[in-house]
Amino acid sequence: MSHPTLSRILYVEDDPHIQAVAQIALEDVGGFTVALAGSGKGCLEKAKTFLPDLILLDIMMPGMDGPSTFRALKAIPATTSIPIIFLTAKVQPLEIDSYRRLGALGVLTKPFDPMTLSDDIRTIWDKSHQDAPQPESAPAQAPSNKP
Repeated sequence: MSHPTLSRILYVEDDPHIQAVAQIALEDVGGFTVALAGSGKGCLEKAKTFLPDLILLDIMMPGMDGPSTFRALKAIPATTSIPIIFLTAKVQPLEIDSYRRLGALGVLTKPFDPMTLSDDIRTIWDKSHQDAPQPESAPAQAPSNKP
């Protein structure tokens, strides 16, 4: 059974320079369609209209931080099932554990390599779908002897 295609990413980052580098990396190197949001509040608005396959979410943002944005997204019916990967410089083992307990699909570190960012995201995406339980296939039916 094939897993869902990853083509649309919403990247949430408050630093415009990092936004620009990531957008180029994701679109030009990765071939993704990318929408940007500069804040948690902007993410909530954009996610409902853009309907991404994945949200790439910064942790440290003014106002609504990444974990708060994550919780808010999971409370909105239109966005509750969108997977989220955190992209952050806060990567101490206890921090990473807390992001995973929250329900993040994965965690990528800043600074990131623009040439490998798309591959790193695809690796997390593919692994998450390989680990997901697959529905059992229906048992094969015996051929009928009826004409």
